[in-house]
Amino acid sequence: MQLPAVEVSQSPESKFREYLASRPKAQRYTEQQRDMVRYIFAQHNHFDADKLIDDMKQAGFRVSRATVYRTLAKLVDAGLLRRLEMGPRMFYEHDYGYPQHEHLYCGKCGKVIEFQNPAIDSVLRDVCRQHNFQISNHTFLVRGTCAECNRARVTKRRLDLV
Repeated sequence: MQLPAVEVSQSPESKFREYLASRPKAQRYTEQQRDMVRYIFAQHNHFDADKLIDDMKQAGFRVSRATVYRTLAKLVDAGLLRRLEMGPRMFYEHDYGYPQHEHLYCGKCGKVIEFQNPAIDSVLRDVCRQHNFQISNHTFLVRGTCAECNRARVTKRRLDLV
């Protein structure tokens, strides 16, 4: 499912620049950070730090591992990226400029399926209202096996019976 972009008041780059300037000790916006922000927000996909480093180097960017990890943490803190724990690795996705959505994660092949469901949003609002709880955001991740991996498993079992 391709999620529709949400209209935002400023670009991810200017929002990140504003975040860095508003820190207790203002931080400068480096060329590597600029390249990362532009690269990450040029596409919508789930990625981990290692994949980002490899992809950026293949695209001709010069990035250091330490800068990538520090900048990813800052992008999460700034509300631009969301951190998702899927399997043994930490993945990231856009949080800024995209609607709230949920995830299905296949533990066999690593496929991630994004979906939106108004019923889930309604239940969350009701539960928060019942507990007088102010929600700021949420992450809903369903772990299981995708249709393709299920088909492969069933086919293999049938062959074992022959």
